[in-house]
Amino acid sequence: MVIAAASLRNDIVPGSSPVEYFNDHVVRLFLLASAVWGIAGMLVGMYAAAELTWPGLNAGIPWMTFSHIRPDHTFGVIFAFGGSALMGTCYYVAQRTCHARLAFDRLAEFTFWGWQLVCVLAMFTMPFGITQGKEYAEPEWFIDILIAIVWVSFGTVFFATLARRRIRHIYVANWYYGAFIIAVGLLHIVNNLAVPVSLVKSYPIYSGVVDAMVEWWYGHNAVAFFLTAGFLGMMYYFVPRQAQQPLWSYRFSIVNFWALISVYMWAGAHHLMYTALPDWVQSVGMAFSLVLLMPSWGSAANGLFTFNGVWHRVVRDPAAKFMVIALVFYAAATFEGSMMAVKTVNSLSHYTDWTIAHVHSGSLGWVAMITIGSLYAMAPRALGRPAMHSHKAMELHFWLHVTGTFLYVAAMWTAGITEGMMWRATQPDGALTYSFLDSLIAIRPDYFVRWFGGVLIWLGMWVMAWNLWHTAADARKRVIKPIPVPIPVTVAPLPAAL
Repeated sequence: MVIAAASLRNDIVPGSSPVEYFNDHVVRLFLLASAVWGIAGMLVGMYAAAELTWPGLNAGIPWMTFSHIRPDHTFGVIFAFGGSALMGTCYYVAQRTCHARLAFDRLAEFTFWGWQLVCVLAMFTMPFGITQGKEYAEPEWFIDILIAIVWVSFGTVFFATLARRRIRHIYVANWYYGAFIIAVGLLHIVNNLAVPVSLVKSYPIYSGVVDAMVEWWYGHNAVAFFLTAGFLGMMYYFVPRQAQQPLWSYRFSIVNFWALISVYMWAGAHHLMYTALPDWVQSVGMAFSLVLLMPSWGSAANGLFTFNGVWHRVVRDPAAKFMVIALVFYAAATFEGSMMAVKTVNSLSHYTDWTIAHVHSGSLGWVAMITIGSLYAMAPRALGRPAMHSHKAMELHFWLHVTGTFLYVAAMWTAGITEGMMWRATQPDGALTYSFLDSLIAIRPDYFVRWFGGVLIWLGMWVMAWNLWHTAADARKRVIKPIPVPIPVTVAPLPAAL
């Protein structure tokens, strides 16, 4: 009991002797990178939304058109911002829950610089057409090889740290991080098998429907393991920390883990409803998408119930506010995703902005908010400060982000349902009632609201960066004292309720 609780509180176990120090240098590097990429990635997204509202903004420059910069937005937010946060928190959590220093310091620092190089190369090549044209897998073959090298290095550092742990038990957050590392590596390599024909061009080994099926097996499971499992690892560590009490049900978290990773892999086909994909494969994707609702809601409930009895902390703590709203969005987005996989619902939602609303409900509501809450929880400890520099700035960021997200999602829901209804409206003779241009004119006000919501979210990222910059004052002066690693004398079994 003492050991398990200490791994959450970062306490030194009585009778232990600190002989090592946590490697938080690489954690601080990832913390800085996530703040910078958050601003950059969301700036590109805000500009892309502006182009849909005012199409002349690109001034006729080909590489500035929506189709060229949109991959920069998705890569910048998901892999640069989200990836940096995931890797930084993974290194932070692994050390605290294992009571061991991060393995292979130089390799760990290589993963930081290698990942930043990947992000820079991808962001600067994709707008110029150096791309595979695959969703969430746009970078060309030479960047894909670098991604694989960095990812294997990341996994090596993480699993070597687990191997040298001084706690017999592997805390559940590390289960999710481990699944995220293994699955993303597998998905990336299989989906990006290609034949290079030049330095900047390659062709996939798959063709036609097979290529589409492999791509969405990858694309959906990038959502499953990169945007869900990894961030659940964050949630399972930082939510109990902010609540200052044990997880509501530790056993439930293990059940949810196995259910999630068992079911998620089979749901990717729901992205290809009403296509040339075999009908039975579409039906399998739909069925597993519905089953997926149970472990998803289980994790959301586990996180929310952890705050039972301490809801007053949420009122005072902006980091806890971000986490609670993130869990609400996670529950809502997973329910919506399961329902949208039903063929009758999909016939209305597919190819409309309703899909965009769903994606951003998950990415801005769940992923970004659990990330921001976790960074606010982690930053003072990693930077040797008792708290963030400005509590008021955290509150301001919360309201900017929540308001922007609600505006964005509501606008895209409205636009998506409007599009779906207008596209399927017919005259008695079967002719379409509205042209495609009519639907664009109808939803233009919604596009303006989406852009404005994006502006608020982007401003919130600037507030966070400012707050982190001032919180890191001591780090910039190099006066942070290392945190000692406790060496437990005895290892008590983990209680079932933790």
